[in-house]
Amino acid sequence: MAESEADTPSTPIEFESKYFEFDGVRLPPFCRGKMEEIQQFSLRGSDVWIVTYPKSGTSLLQEVVYLVSQGAEGGDPDEIGLLNIDEQLPVLEYPTPGLDIIQELTSPRLIKSHLPYRFLPKAMHDGEAKVIYMARNPKDLVVSYYQFHRSLRTMSYRGTFQEFCRRFMNDKLGYGSWFDHVQEFWEHRDDLNVLFLKYEDMYKDLGTMVKQLARFLDVTCDKAQLEILVEHCNQLIEQCCKSEALSVYRGRVGLWKDIFTVSMNEKFDAVYREKMAKSDLTFDFCL
Repeated sequence: MAESEADTPSTPIEFESKYFEFDGVRLPPFCRGKMEEIQQFSLRGSDVWIVTYPKSGTSLLQEVVYLVSQGAEGGDPDEIGLLNIDEQLPVLEYPTPGLDIIQELTSPRLIKSHLPYRFLPKAMHDGEAKVIYMARNPKDLVVSYYQFHRSLRTMSYRGTFQEFCRRFMNDKLGYGSWFDHVQEFWEHRDDLNVLFLKYEDMYKDLGTMVKQLARFLDVTCDKAQLEILVEHCNQLIEQCCKSEALSVYRGRVGLWKDIFTVSMNEKFDAVYREKMAKSDLTFDFCL
């Protein structure tokens, strides 16, 4: 699979970030030169992976997964808030800590990635390790992704939201097409080593999600312990919401309604229907 320079971005800052294309997918510069090594990355049966398209609730999910993995008696939402969770759950493709260090971490390893399914380690496709995938309503996601890019010092986006949203719809953002990303994993939702979740369910039906995670992670809980675990996860979600310093909370469900114009929404809906036409994956845009 050959790498090629991506089309010239629409803003100077984006151009300087030097995204590149790998097998037709637009990737951040730190992925350059390591894609083959990533696909050959050695997995362990005890590995737990969290995979998302960026801004799909990764930070919140990783804390919930960490809490559930500790069981009802071992997890404390206050203590988790004090941990450097990114050290506990490193991102595979990021420059730090790097593939070599992640490879040598003590089991059970908790690892994150934003890469599409087809770029992840080949052993994962053969059923090795457990993979938790979370998808988020794309309208909320694109607003959060825009705000995130605006806040970056090294890769700050200075275009309008309309321009950014157009890039999203045309698959021109980092990590490629959201539409392909979620549909690839949706096709593997019935694989024994894959758990497919939706971000909105953390707010709509947290109890069911915690049950799914506990079962998937082989965490044994009786009814009382499960209730404690759900309450701990609920506290964690509330803490994450309160700690967000932005005036518009990027993780809020229904965020898009404050920003999308009527015409933008109509255009987005048309693109969404076209690109998701062959999939039975759905999202509730009314929440």
